[in-house]
Amino acid sequence: MTTSITEVIGAPAIVAGVDTHSETHHVAVMSATGAKLGDRAVPATSAGYEALLSFVRSFGQVGLIGVEGTGSYGAGLARHLSSEDVPFREVIRPRRAQRRRGKSDPIDAYAAAAQALAEPEALPLAKTGEGAVEQIRMLLIVRRSAVKARVAVIRQIRSLLVTAPESLRARWSRYRESELIGALAVTRPGSATDSVTAATGSVLRRLARRHQYLTAEIDELEEDLRALVQQAAPAMIATKGYGVITTATLLVTAGANPDRLRSEASFAALCGASPIPASSGKSHRHRLNRGGDRQANWALHQIALVRLSADPRTKDYAARLRSTGKSNKDVLRCLKRAIAREAFRLLVHPDPVPATDDLRQLRHERGMTLAHVAAHLAVEPARISELERGRRPNTDLATAYRALLAAA
Repeated sequence: MTTSITEVIGAPAIVAGVDTHSETHHVAVMSATGAKLGDRAVPATSAGYEALLSFVRSFGQVGLIGVEGTGSYGAGLARHLSSEDVPFREVIRPRRAQRRRGKSDPIDAYAAAAQALAEPEALPLAKTGEGAVEQIRMLLIVRRSAVKARVAVIRQIRSLLVTAPESLRARWSRYRESELIGALAVTRPGSATDSVTAATGSVLRRLARRHQYLTAEIDELEEDLRALVQQAAPAMIATKGYGVITTATLLVTAGANPDRLRSEASFAALCGASPIPASSGKSHRHRLNRGGDRQANWALHQIALVRLSADPRTKDYAARLRSTGKSNKDVLRCLKRAIAREAFRLLVHPDPVPATDDLRQLRHERGMTLAHVAAHLAVEPARISELERGRRPNTDLATAYRALLAAA
């Protein structure tokens, strides 16, 4: 059942639509009955946002503003409207086939206003683009590009070694990747203008040092991400299988206001983990939706793989599914859907995270060593140390650790 704008905010009211661009935004205003009241263009600046809002308010009470591209050109306007407590929603840009009346800034702005007027509750709430989640998004962008560049560097090194002079190929072919980078970085091949061998050696050294620089940059970014993730989603990062990057990815997908998602099913669809029918003829099956955020889908896949290899409960669950005739792909589909359900709860309704800052003192008071505790909990001593220092929180491990200390 659709809901009119007057039922949402009470008549009389007006709605507006904004067609966003990099330099200017075009706003159009419509009455609650659909009459076109006026439109104008404003610069995409703070002063322009204020002028836009003043223009809309000059026609009456603002019921709703539909904004195109709140995650790109309209991000600044979305933040301004949020700070002014003005109701707004994300408007999906029309497809080219739907533009039967042509295309212009006023036409697109009125089309956005018409969407806001027709079904205001059906339009998605926009991400706020603020706080720790926005910081995480920025750091993730840089990290992904650094990881991509580092992969390109090692490929270049391997490719150059294939065609390098025989002396260089014989020297470096026996090195593994982890050893190769460090060894190449400290070589002294001489001037690149001396010979082909010297030029190749010089290039290899430069690439190795670039690899080291990118690795250091990635490590720094991950440290910053770890701190922000623990601040934004302590319950998620403390749950088995969720790492720093996978948690950060899911946080960015959900946004700083995950409550905007109507249900865990909508979050699963957003992550491309919602099952859809894929039957044909005598075959009756489902597959995962190939839409949604592919980075979030990757994060769910990584969590599923970690749990399949290290979590007894997940292994038992997978075994039960296989016993019913499901393939490995079907098992992963079911597991990713279950993880999406869990991730939504951890984002929107997280449980309290047990404190770990007192565990080391309690262990010392009972005269227990890291090795002793690790042996009882069947983990490595380094894992216990990381838990005590808050480096790698884990709710299940912290609970078991505290129970062991209480019984000692």
